[in-house]
Amino acid sequence: MRLPKLSVEIIDDTVRRALREDLPWGDVTTDALIPDHLSCTAYYVAKQAGVLAGLDLAAAAMLAVDSDLVFAGRIADGGEFIGGAVVASVEGEVRSILRAERVSLNFLQRLSGVATLTREYVEAVGGTKAKIVDTRKTTPGLRVLEKYAVRAGGGQNHRFGLSDGVLIKDNHLAAMRGLGKGLGEIVAIARAGAPHTIKIEVEVESVAEAVESAEAGADIVLLDNMSPEQMRRAVEEVAGRAILEASGEVTLENAGAIARTGVDLISIGKLTHSAPAVDISLDVELRAGAR
Repeated sequence: MRLPKLSVEIIDDTVRRALREDLPWGDVTTDALIPDHLSCTAYYVAKQAGVLAGLDLAAAAMLAVDSDLVFAGRIADGGEFIGGAVVASVEGEVRSILRAERVSLNFLQRLSGVATLTREYVEAVGGTKAKIVDTRKTTPGLRVLEKYAVRAGGGQNHRFGLSDGVLIKDNHLAAMRGLGKGLGEIVAIARAGAPHTIKIEVEVESVAEAVESAEAGADIVLLDNMSPEQMRRAVEEVAGRAILEASGEVTLENAGAIARTGVDLISIGKLTHSAPAVDISLDVELRAGAR
């Protein structure tokens, strides 16, 4: 698996915003208690199994506080770990490590949670052609990071934003139908108004609408909240004229059945809006002879 690389600019900007939020005028606890020049090695210890994501952000948080710290990852993003595993370490002054601890862990726990849940869904549809994809239901300001974490978990990315593709959803359809437009005409209007490089996707609620959308020239048809039997019929009747995406009420328990209907994509909002953070702690060990 080859992961896209997060840019240095995105990492630095995100980390500095997070540190400004957590350290507006210093860490009063650490400043009051911990003497200068006290050194340690701190270990990032996984309390549960998971898939790693966010290592570069965890490191950047430490180094933004103190560039003399030495951060070492032991597992690459996208790698699996077991409970009790040390996934990374950092060496240097205790004061610096404690100031950056929470921000560093927050990135690692949150993004690893997204990657871990994504991997579970990818494994649930194993042996089928269906790809697991994310949505725009992301934490405001963190979309790039969360979509990166989906890739670390083995999933694929849907559009990053409203500028990336035409997706005609229920409210677009309601507004246009209020103007007397039919589904085929709506697709044609979108095709005429969008750049030729942009794909057209339509959200539908019935097999008939799926067929009509494909016949009108939609590139992708989103099957919203359909039963597996309806999805299977849509696959048969659309017959390859459009990519078919299943969405709505997808769980780990039913993802396999949905995938076996023959759909191409399964989009899941909970990958980013509801993934539980992976429990990772930072355990400090003072160097021998430290005072």
